[in-house]
Amino acid sequence: MLTFPLIALFYLGYQIAGLPFTPFVPLEWFARTLPGSLVTFGVDAMVSVLRATGLGVADTAKLAEQLISVFMILVLGGVAGGVYFFVRKRLPQAANSVWPGVAVGGAIGLLLALMQLSLPGGEGDDMMLTTIWTVSLYALWGLALGYSASRLTAPVPSPEATVQGVDRRHFLIQMGGAAAAITVTGAGIGALLSPRLPASEGAAVPAATLPPEQIAALPNSSDPVRPAPGTRPEVTPVAQHYRIDINMLPPVVAAEGYTLPFTSAIGGESATVKAYTLDELISGFTATDAYITMSCISNYVGGDLIGTTLWTGIPMQDILADTGIPDGATHLKMSAADGFDETVALDLIASDRRVMLCYAWEGQPLAVEHGFPLRIHIPNHFGMKQPKWITGFEFLAGDQEGYWVRRGWDEQALVRSTSVIDTVAVESPMTSGDQTLIPIGGIAWAGDRGISKVEVQVDGGEWTEAQLRAPLSDRTWTIWRYDWPFSAGQHTFTVRTTDGDGVPQIETAANPHPSGATGYHSVSRAV
Repeated sequence: MLTFPLIALFYLGYQIAGLPFTPFVPLEWFARTLPGSLVTFGVDAMVSVLRATGLGVADTAKLAEQLISVFMILVLGGVAGGVYFFVRKRLPQAANSVWPGVAVGGAIGLLLALMQLSLPGGEGDDMMLTTIWTVSLYALWGLALGYSASRLTAPVPSPEATVQGVDRRHFLIQMGGAAAAITVTGAGIGALLSPRLPASEGAAVPAATLPPEQIAALPNSSDPVRPAPGTRPEVTPVAQHYRIDINMLPPVVAAEGYTLPFTSAIGGESATVKAYTLDELISGFTATDAYITMSCISNYVGGDLIGTTLWTGIPMQDILADTGIPDGATHLKMSAADGFDETVALDLIASDRRVMLCYAWEGQPLAVEHGFPLRIHIPNHFGMKQPKWITGFEFLAGDQEGYWVRRGWDEQALVRSTSVIDTVAVESPMTSGDQTLIPIGGIAWAGDRGISKVEVQVDGGEWTEAQLRAPLSDRTWTIWRYDWPFSAGQHTFTVRTTDGDGVPQIETAANPHPSGATGYHSVSRAV
């Protein structure tokens, strides 16, 4: 009863004043502290549950993480309260004192505040404010706990037991009503307020260099192959683009005062080679646009952790030419505001002008949850190699393992070919002579290697080649379509692809860890 209104008060403070939302601290702290194998096991278990229940991972994974963390706070409150009541019932001499409860609550609050401050970015918080806010609310929780214990565990003479029992039930009803009122009021007011995630404001971010009419008319708009009805949008709306990261709440990096340093400690102490403000980057270099598909390495075959959008950014070759590369440097370490880090080889950047430092999607500044102010794009690699919320680059004399590589994921994280059935459009039949055709369609993707062929199999029969729609760019998925000759009954449809180099998709099924999922995607339909 007492922990629900506590959570609501934390939420109200977060919405009104941006104070720390402590209920999100436990899971994030454990996820960053526990061994990578345990974290991976937990992620796989959560994704398996979401997939088994038919929920989209992209839509619900972050919400599931947040609910798990809140549940941990509820369990912590329940266990602490239970232990406190157990001890108090055996200490009748302290029955009328509320201070032990305050002490217990304050101790829990202090522990959670220390956990909050130990998280990456926590050192930038106001330590005193974080500590006072968290400890004070938990001390208030402890005060209510102590008062409740004094009312519910105080010994009474036997003749008054019945009356006291009625009084206790009445008190519990009153306490439950008060807790519900505080919970509903706090959560309701918080929900009515503007979201705490601010817009990506404060930087002179121009629209994409492509004119609006060209963005509206996609590069392949004249292609005669039309997506089968029910195929996902060729360009993923930004609001629907998947978000996978290591945070309960995305870090907020202010444009005002932001600088991007390039540092080096090669041959001596760390020194800044050059630094740019966000405006200097955007106004000082020629931007480029590209339609890009990106996927998470933890995406299952047929999963929704993949999206395509228009990226706008600056070629890293141009930035490094202006910065200057220190002698002996072979790699560039990328650090992010959320404590994430990765490295990219300078040789890779030198050989591929498509590597870009991105600041806009679909002609708008990056949304906070998608990496404002800067994120990097590295073709043919999964998202784990492409940090968001970039706060600095460091020149290195050798490679270093990145955040997820240190936790057991693939060091290269190269995209694996995949193909997906989005739709069996039984509601949109066509006729060809006296034959009824059912459109079947979906996507195929192989990073920047492109797609040369997609084939569909029905009920384990022969493989039939599908039609391919021209991709939006050399780095996007390909929309495919197969008009299947209708046959009533229960059918299983399977798809496979071959990349632009002529390499077939891997048939053997494998889970995402450590190098990305493999296997063919199949769906069964009654038609």
